[in-house]
Amino acid sequence: MMTATSAHGRQVAIGEAARLSGVSARMVRHYEGLGLLPAVARTESGYRQYNDADIHTLRFIKRSRDLGFSMEEIAELVGLWHNRRRASSSVKRIAQKHLGELEQRIADMQSMRSTLAHLVHCCHGDARPDCPILDDLSQV
Repeated sequence: MMTATSAHGRQVAIGEAARLSGVSARMVRHYEGLGLLPAVARTESGYRQYNDADIHTLRFIKRSRDLGFSMEEIAELVGLWHNRRRASSSVKRIAQKHLGELEQRIADMQSMRSTLAHLVHCCHGDARPDCPILDDLSQV
């Protein structure tokens, strides 16, 4: 449902804001509750109204989530994004830290994959009860 425009452009209800941003209405409310969005306008009957800037922020949050940033990191990034006096080094620091964490998780998963592939290869998968997969899992 569209309403009259404001100083920030059009105003849309939460469902339309969710559709335009690619974020569910539930998550829009969640992000608002976390303070990632500024207080949104409300109609006289109390319905939330989102403007173009809010939708742009929701897209920013969605893209950040798609890249795996934590909510804490996203809050920091949103703050930096809105701060025209920011130092790009602050943004880079957050991204580099996240990249390092991703690289470590990838290395850990590759190690798990290698170990599991070896165990699957060693298991006969027949009617016999002996199983190297279970033997490995039972080692403490």
